[in-house]
Amino acid sequence: MAEVRLENVSKIYPGNVKAVDDISLKIHDKEFLVLVGPSGCGKSTTLRMVAGLEEISSGNIYIGDRLVNDVPPKSRDIAMVFQNYALYPHMTVKENLEFGLKLRKVPAAERNQRVKDAADILDIAHLLERKPKALSGGQRQRVAVGRAIVRQPKVFLFDEPLSNLDAKLRVQMRTEISKLHSRLQATMIYVTHDQVEAMTMGDRIVVMKDGLAYQVDDPISLYDLPRNKFVAGFIGTPPMNFLQGTLEQDNGLFFNEGSFKVRIPARYEAPLAQYVGKNLTFGIRPEDIYDPSYGIELPNKQEISAKVEVVEPMGSEIYLYLTTGKDSFVARVEPQVRAQVDQQKKLFFNMEKVHFFDPETEANILYDAHAKAIADSSTAVAGA
Repeated sequence: MAEVRLENVSKIYPGNVKAVDDISLKIHDKEFLVLVGPSGCGKSTTLRMVAGLEEISSGNIYIGDRLVNDVPPKSRDIAMVFQNYALYPHMTVKENLEFGLKLRKVPAAERNQRVKDAADILDIAHLLERKPKALSGGQRQRVAVGRAIVRQPKVFLFDEPLSNLDAKLRVQMRTEISKLHSRLQATMIYVTHDQVEAMTMGDRIVVMKDGLAYQVDDPISLYDLPRNKFVAGFIGTPPMNFLQGTLEQDNGLFFNEGSFKVRIPARYEAPLAQYVGKNLTFGIRPEDIYDPSYGIELPNKQEISAKVEVVEPMGSEIYLYLTTGKDSFVARVEPQVRAQVDQQKKLFFNMEKVHFFDPETEANILYDAHAKAIADSSTAVAGA
């Protein structure tokens, strides 16, 4: 396997359209790295440049210690799994699996062994004599992955491989691919627009927008410590709530949304001091909003009231869609909570978990404060 490095890589199309803008990344040997972002953010273009299917406009790409800028795809020692499976319809599963090996003149005995090993890993040995049209979507995707495995490449590349599958199969296949990574101990780069896939599969995640890498981090850090408003809103289901208001000084700091006012914890006052009297964005995740009747004790809670617009029972939890009259937000509450449409409902905000975003740069003003709190908590647990 191999490390992959992108150094100041850009892709500019005619008309000065920047699909990828000066990205630098290091994908460690045996790492599972996920590129995630909305359509048009440049994630697939980045993957295709690593594969050699797109020429880079500037920068350098290394696979291992080898500069591959001018190396054709077939010579990069990579294997790619596509969204549309890209199977040959007139060939059997076995023929599809071994086709690339035949082109490389791999001896028949070794071909057969590699096909057998891949088929056993993916549980498709009983499908080897079938043709793609006789397979389900999930089975076709397994064959596409198997064709990559038999290559025994240095790097596996996945371009939205599960987007054509139904929801249940997507969950199953993402588990299978994660298990496959653990078994093969391979370097894998995976592209998806689905943040749930990214969070559940990646060792690290690159969150992209407009050709830029907005944040590169492990899943938990992305969730707890988003560096900016875009990452905060993209990671999490349902996404983080954003409310607009003004920061006020009144024997302490308060955020005034217009229909409610909440006190800000003392430890957040220093980083927020320069924003007093200014408008800024308040962020809170749905799971950090609580129903007071459920009896959860919070060290730093603030009560607000909002009107219920929609109630979504999810079985293990309930989503409440609410409005203050100025802003809308979502609360993810316990299944025992009772709420009715048009009800004026009291809720608690866990103020230890709130975020504030600069109105101009959209940077997370409390990033360092949250990082310190997490570090202090980890130190306390380790010393206990």
